Amino acid sequence: MTRLVQLKKGPVRRVALVEEPHLRVLDGCASVYELAKSAILGGSKLGDLVKKRLTSERLEYDLVYSGKSEWQMLPPIDHPEEPTRCMISGTGLTHFGSALDRQSMHAVATDEMTDSMKMFQWGKDGGRPDPGQVGVPPEWFYKGTGTTLRAHGQALEIPWYAEDGGEEAEIAGLYVVGPNGTPHRVGMAGGNEFSDHRFEKTNPSGNRT
Repeated sequence: MTRLVQLKKGPVRRVALVEEPHLRVLDGCASVYELAKSAILGGSKLGDLVKKRLTSERLEYDLVYSGKSEWQMLPPIDHPEEPTRCMISGTGLTHFGSALDRQSMHAVATDEMTDSMKMFQWGKDGGRPDPGQVGVPPEWFYKGTGTTLRAHGQALEIPWYAEDGGEEAEIAGLYVVGPNGTPHRVGMAGGNEFSDHRFEKTNPSGNRT
């Protein structure tokens, strides 16, 4: 498994391979986005390209992670030149527990399914169509652009109108869209959605933070 991090020291950016307890700096790339684009255009695997660009420069991972180094952690992926070209989105109701939680929020004395359970059932019945068939599209939500991303150690802002601010751990899929419009999965990363949970209790499909 190839584990990459993005780093910054002043105006200088680098990508490094995690080789605990060290970070091994890569040559010739300032972002994971740039590295992924090179792999896509060259028709190579990202892991193979990483091996070719390894240098002998090493950093102490613990010092960087703890904020005691000149190098700072950046988000796992971003668009370094135009942050707004990085889209943060996802699909909801991807497992039964999530649907049940939302069902209980709308609990009333009726046998009729809520919209949340209906959407879950649609996905369960038609989410994986046979070849040549059109499946049921998933619920989709939009969280913003790369300007909303925060790296490890960066402060989070709670808007004045928010009722709450709490974390919500996620596993995020990282994708880069190639020149021909084809999405390429770069990898997975730990995420932490910052949400207004009090507001969600009154509107489970909404989020104001």
